[in-house]
Amino acid sequence: MNRPTSRRTFLQSAATAAGLGVIGARARWARARTASSHGARLHTGIERLREFDYADVALTGGPLKRQYDFIHAHYLALDNDRLLQVYREHAGLQAPGIDMGGWYGKDGFIPGHALGQYVSGIARFGRCTGDEACRSKVHELVRGFGKTLDANPVPYAGEGAWKVWPAYVLDKHMIGLIDAYRLSGMRQALPLIPRVIRGALPFISPVSRDRIGVDSPPYDETYIVSENLFTAAHLTGERSVRDLAVKYLLNKPYFDPLSRAENVLAGRQAYSHVMALSSAAMAYLELGEPRYRDALVYGWKFLDEQSYATGGWGPNERLIASDSGALYSSLEDTANHFETPCGTYATMKAARYLLRFTGDARYGDGLERIMWNGLMAVRPPDSNGNSPYYSSYHPDGKKAFYPEKWPCCSGTLAQGVADYVRNVYFHAPGALYVNLFTPSRVRWRTGSRAVTLTQHTDYPMGESVALEVATAAPVPFALMIRIPGWLQADAEIRVNGRRTAVAAEPGTFAALKRTWRDGDRVQVHLPHSLRTQSIDRLHPGTVALLRGPIVYGALNFAGPGTPVPRLDVPGLRPVAGAPDTYRQMDRGQQILFVPFYKVHNESYNVYFERA
Repeated sequence: MNRPTSRRTFLQSAATAAGLGVIGARARWARARTASSHGARLHTGIERLREFDYADVALTGGPLKRQYDFIHAHYLALDNDRLLQVYREHAGLQAPGIDMGGWYGKDGFIPGHALGQYVSGIARFGRCTGDEACRSKVHELVRGFGKTLDANPVPYAGEGAWKVWPAYVLDKHMIGLIDAYRLSGMRQALPLIPRVIRGALPFISPVSRDRIGVDSPPYDETYIVSENLFTAAHLTGERSVRDLAVKYLLNKPYFDPLSRAENVLAGRQAYSHVMALSSAAMAYLELGEPRYRDALVYGWKFLDEQSYATGGWGPNERLIASDSGALYSSLEDTANHFETPCGTYATMKAARYLLRFTGDARYGDGLERIMWNGLMAVRPPDSNGNSPYYSSYHPDGKKAFYPEKWPCCSGTLAQGVADYVRNVYFHAPGALYVNLFTPSRVRWRTGSRAVTLTQHTDYPMGESVALEVATAAPVPFALMIRIPGWLQADAEIRVNGRRTAVAAEPGTFAALKRTWRDGDRVQVHLPHSLRTQSIDRLHPGTVALLRGPIVYGALNFAGPGTPVPRLDVPGLRPVAGAPDTYRQMDRGQQILFVPFYKVHNESYNVYFERA
């Protein structure tokens, strides 16, 4: 993206958007609280599965929890005065704290752009863990932001924000306030929602406007705001906010052709159009029109056709034509293959909506792939604002920071990692779904009975998963276990030591229907094997190496210019003492293969020539 080259003098606007009234009645607050819940609303006939509240699930160990705990602590440690500094200064208030710099600072590309995302991520961490420090931080940040609105009704911290991405920044403000209200219990956040919408509308296109390309204006992404506008309408009781959500749906150029199975992805800005699929999903929930569900289903299908083995997509932030060979060409053309925190966040959201609508385990496979090889595999951020952005899959790649500090991916990094707990389990009437395999615990009620399910595993490196049921009294329900579609041998499921005859086809949920008792134990064996995946149909000899859901990288200790390794899967040998590492001789050199998420500062390859 190019930084705008000109600055305009700020003209404070007190314009009020037509049709958007002020919320003033306490009765509306009460009505909104009654209508809202911490979990997703269950729409009869639309949703087959339901997400769990953040508070119902806990990660208890393993690689996901290690990253989860690090990101939790990292964002909790951000200084409140620094985060609010650009907003306070712009509003003419006393502004202690050091300027954040980078994209976020007062001279940045989009001053203050990620505040709402940071608030959202911290609120999600706090809701899951019960960390009072998270709740306190959310309250302090929202109070501080609210005071800047009192002094200046325009909810932007600088010209870059309202000139370049006013709808984008509005969307982040909304989700921050929504999560502060729903997850951190901050009532003062609710009346701020219509205020930021009202203050932002004079700067936003009056019609839904597509973003074409990456480097040329207009940048703004009005079509991403509908998802959060629908939620804001529920919370505030404002019909005019719901009307805005409908107004900004990108129907004619995008959702409508997708719903007819027309692939219109090529050439579009990558992240924003995948994120827009969540607006289509919310439109389906709110309006009940099947075309929005179909747009999501086909959007996912066409995206999968242009994805790397990691699940990433969008080289140079552009979607490409399926079966064009462009994915293969990108390995040499660029080092910017996947806008990873943002892209993973958008993909995980779309996968969860699809699971809710269909109950189809294939979307669980896709969610698992992008989570482990996308977000879990990024370089950790540092305290100076250096943040991961692109994943690189070209020869002799490196995990690098984005050139400017506090980019957009710093916001979705917090939200995406905080959402790990929402990816693991789902539920339906009389059924508990295990979608991902990681040490964790979920608390669930079926009817009047409370059930706790605890998962023990060393997956994804290990092949065994143990599930323990705790309940005060016997309770009948179906335990649904995802059987990954990548399995190349039969899964095995045992209940209390006895092998079951339940169908466990790859790419399905195996259904264990019985009356469960306290202490019942399920053991699942998911045999892993090494396999390859071609980059596209036109180049079957260029492949990635996978084991289970994990993509492997070859460490290039020989330095730049090392030839692309020739991959000989039968010739791979495990390294003694490192069960997740393999070695192979190629051209007289020993090549080490490790899980991509375990690559840190080394150079690497993720694509190889088939031997």
